[in-house]
Amino acid sequence: MYNNIQPASKLSSGCDYSVFKDGIEPMWEDRSNKCGGRWLITLSKQQRHTELDRFWRETLLCLIGEGFGPYSRDVCGAVINVRAKGDKIAVWTTNTENAEAVTYIGRKYKETLGLPAKLVIGYQAHADTATKSNSLTKNKFVV
Repeated sequence: MYNNIQPASKLSSGCDYSVFKDGIEPMWEDRSNKCGGRWLITLSKQQRHTELDRFWRETLLCLIGEGFGPYSRDVCGAVINVRAKGDKIAVWTTNTENAEAVTYIGRKYKETLGLPAKLVIGYQAHADTATKSNSLTKNKFVV
């Protein structure tokens, strides 16, 4: 399937791809996502041509290859959002309160993408994102 869809970097602004486990909808309200959150990678417009497709491919390989080890069952899916101001890739998890699983997934994801150690990525609870009053949501965890 991957070879027969448009690469993320070629999508028009406003388009998304989402890949979730069977029976889980890519919505905060889904019962599997409701108490969870997401590890969020934000990319600049310039990174669309250098990093976006590789990051998305590695994200998909983590999902289908159970790349999060003992915590792969805590992962619900992933979303990529292509936007004019910059793109986002997020790995969604099922339970924000399971700090051990969430931080393991974040560390493993950061390592898999080959992100520099000094670059900090954040985890946002869906409940916080849904009730935010401005464009910034506070990170619950960082790695």
